[in-house]
Amino acid sequence: MSPATEQLLQTVLTLPADEQVELIEALIAALDEADPQPLDDSWMAEIRRRSAEYDAGNVTPIPWPVVRDRARGGDGKHG
Repeated sequence: MSPATEQLLQTVLTLPADEQVELIEALIAALDEADPQPLDDSWMAEIRRRSAEYDAGNVTPIPWPVVRDRARGGDGKHG
């Protein structure tokens, strides 16, 4: 996270919870407007395939903190 983004986050965290939620919703809405393309049939097929694999217990989900750590170059091990 850049220093400017970190500073903004710290400022936002001082807001009341309801205002934080409003800001989150506004950011999500802005992202939705920036990329309004719906998923095409090939993406929907992939989503269905992966969902079926998950539902059948054929995959082991990886918790977000582990994925984030790995993406940042860590080993993904916590604890």
